[in-house]
Amino acid sequence: MGVTEFAQDLAHGVETRVSALSGAFLDPVIRLGVTGLARAGKTVFITSLVSNLLDRGRMPQLRAAADGRIEAAWLQPQPDDTIPRFDYEGHRAALTGASPHWPESTRAVSELRLSLRLRPAGLFGLTGPRKVHIDIIDYPGEWLLDLSLMDLSFQQWSEGVLARVALRDEAAGYRASLQGLVESGWDEPVARRLADGWRAVLVALRKAGLSDVTPGRFLMPGELEGSPALTFAPLPRPEAPARGGLWREMERRFEAYKARVVRPFFRDHFARIDRQVVLVDALEAIHAGPAALEDMRRAMAGVLQAFRPGRGGLLAELIGGKRVDRILFAATRADHLHHSQHARLSAILAAMLREARDRADFAGAQTAAMAIASLRATTEVDLSRGGETIPAVQGVLQATGRTAAMYAGDLPTDPTRLLSPAREGAAGWLDGDYAVMRLAPAPLDLAPGQGLPHIRLDRAAEFLLGDRL
Repeated sequence: MGVTEFAQDLAHGVETRVSALSGAFLDPVIRLGVTGLARAGKTVFITSLVSNLLDRGRMPQLRAAADGRIEAAWLQPQPDDTIPRFDYEGHRAALTGASPHWPESTRAVSELRLSLRLRPAGLFGLTGPRKVHIDIIDYPGEWLLDLSLMDLSFQQWSEGVLARVALRDEAAGYRASLQGLVESGWDEPVARRLADGWRAVLVALRKAGLSDVTPGRFLMPGELEGSPALTFAPLPRPEAPARGGLWREMERRFEAYKARVVRPFFRDHFARIDRQVVLVDALEAIHAGPAALEDMRRAMAGVLQAFRPGRGGLLAELIGGKRVDRILFAATRADHLHHSQHARLSAILAAMLREARDRADFAGAQTAAMAIASLRATTEVDLSRGGETIPAVQGVLQATGRTAAMYAGDLPTDPTRLLSPAREGAAGWLDGDYAVMRLAPAPLDLAPGQGLPHIRLDRAAEFLLGDRL
């Protein structure tokens, strides 16, 4: 490299850094992480949030929109060139086309930048309009669960997951494969067979409505498929694990998974997170039964115990002390219930996450729990049964395309009526029968200036972004 080229590169580097520094002062950035468990609706949440920030006719509870302080909103290139862009246009087209359908679920990290031009607040408005950038980071919920592994040894993890599946039919084949397993020298085909068997257990558990399915990358391995870091499985510990034997190598690979897969992911992608959304399909868990509801509560508590927003904690260690100061727990698919039951759904979610919320509040982070629908797919109707009027909803069945009315069941006003039998390991609900049908997006006819129809997305946006706008 010549002196001239070197000088040009040096000048470009200085210019880039000065520009970045100036941008940091002039244009504030809000980094919003969107996480949740499988099928919780992360993709639809982001698509609808962006749609309703671009066209704010349905956002009366977002004060900056209601007051007219948001003068303009537009999408622009994201700042990180190494992360795929969230396909907002494609996902919105799927939801609003002639034959609307749900977009593909999240399978990798993606990012999107939405910029807002804000009219200055205050009595005199002496300063001119300012910009605020919202960087939205989406990633698979399965990977979120892996954060709970960071404080566990291979033995602790093995004992925990084997105890949880001891009576599950989905794990019968895997339990049988452990019978007569003798501690011996390392054998790669045996390790692969065990890893494939555990992956099959996780797939079956997820289909059954359970949430605690670790390691999460087993379900979405991506470029790591077939690697040693993803070729391990839970084992009962032998009395004297042999050096170079099956147990020791599985233990080593478990530690490698944490060090080389889990830790870098959270370190690299959470380094600047300001606000966090945790989406939960609590209705599906209630429908699946007490075991699924307790499994979801335990999974979320385990994740957030490691998360520890605010001061200290494992995540702070990973990302250098960065603080997540607001967390929203959102129960999705509220449109599957009549509005009279939305408060009950919110109360169940708040109670289910009470321990985790208390830790977050104690650490200084503000938290909220609410029932939302990122895209409203139903209308409310009254059903007549035995001379009684039942408040229900009506939508298009995903399987058949026919319109049907649905009554999901009467959620209790006291959340302990669900959470207590779930904690106690009840086989089913004693005083309630809950059902949730899979509905397709309804055909839309959007008026100019209106985003996608929703339930309480404006309140969610106000909690997550309002103070910064």
